[in-house]
Amino acid sequence: MLGALAASLESEQSFADLKAGFDNGLVKFITWGILSALGYHLVAGVKHLLMDMGIGETKEGGRTGAIITLVLGTIVIVLAGVWVW
Repeated sequence: MLGALAASLESEQSFADLKAGFDNGLVKFITWGILSALGYHLVAGVKHLLMDMGIGETKEGGRTGAIITLVLGTIVIVLAGVWVW
């Protein structure tokens, strides 16, 4: 991702080449996979930060937090797919 950012900032031609490369379905799929992993990691990290503050430390709270994390993670993954495609 950082390599793509660096390439896009080099020149107008390198940006156009990179943009043309993103029309490939495999590149879109890989980008979606990376964004999905980062999005779920962010949602799960927020859950753990809340647990560190004492929210949801019980068995029932942990179960509820896990369900909320899965639902929000799924929403983030779907939104990433919509954005990429």
